[in-house]
Amino acid sequence: MNWLTNVVRPKIRNILRRETPENLWIKCPDTGQLVFYKDVEQNQFVIPGSNYHMRMGAVARLRAIFDNETWYDVALPEVVADPLKFRDERKYADRIKDARTKTGAHDAVRVGFGKLETSPVVVAVQDFDFMGGSLGMAAGEAIIRGMELAVEKHAPFIMFAASGGARMQEGILSLMQMPRTTVAVQMLREAKLPYIVVLTNPTTGGVTASYAMLGDIHIAEPGALIGFAGARVIEQTIREKLPDGFQRAEYLKEHGMVDMVVHRHDLRPTLARLCRLLTKSPALTVTTAVEAPAEAAAKAEPEATTTEQPGAPAPTEPPAQPAAPQA
Repeated sequence: MNWLTNVVRPKIRNILRRETPENLWIKCPDTGQLVFYKDVEQNQFVIPGSNYHMRMGAVARLRAIFDNETWYDVALPEVVADPLKFRDERKYADRIKDARTKTGAHDAVRVGFGKLETSPVVVAVQDFDFMGGSLGMAAGEAIIRGMELAVEKHAPFIMFAASGGARMQEGILSLMQMPRTTVAVQMLREAKLPYIVVLTNPTTGGVTASYAMLGDIHIAEPGALIGFAGARVIEQTIREKLPDGFQRAEYLKEHGMVDMVVHRHDLRPTLARLCRLLTKSPALTVTTAVEAPAEAAAKAEPEATTTEQPGAPAPTEPPAQPAAPQA
């Protein structure tokens, strides 16, 4: 080694090196196409060319659903972070800390209360980026609290499910969330409130065996993987080859497991229409362009008062901690 390799070359490399963000480009898992990240983000995380639905974070979901991208973050009950003092290759407490640092969320489920096309709704979103959206004590408490708030506000409850199943680090305590959330769903039914489930990619394990398949209406995103056990486990058990597209949203719709498969761009108006239908609320009146300005203004004024819902959150006494409008 001489002074050229020790001194000159490292300096040249530092000059030529360019700092490029890791998420500047996204590779489509379906076609392999490279797409600019900002384009995918503006398209609600749907690849423009192939219409492949990428995973969507909890905050992005809430932005896409609520009016004016504004909602109240529902305060969730505190639970013990590591009840079993579990440890495998790493401490479970350390895994929780890393997941919270990575996602900025307290746990896998986030609950918001706001308006969807002027109607109050409670929305719970399961974030797959937080330890695979696994169902633990905190996630179970969040879902139950969201359903209780829906009963208090007499509002529909919408659940975005995305999970790999129950969280193994919490053992039987995570499995107990399955019957607990099932009882909470029954509470919604007794109150005669709509419970709509949106199945996203992937929704598997104990989540599918509990609240994710107990909705009044089940909507799936295109290409979403939905099932209980994995395809390889099923093939090894029944010793048969599974059909093409097994456990995908379109296959489940053909066989009656889900009610509809809805593109992400059409999801918000579809949910609003279903909420109005199930709550027997009047449809929104749209003023046509051919009406005279004076007539349109006269009609618009009483409509603005009648569309205000009694369950809407009061700014002075919010039901939960207010979240600022998301950028």
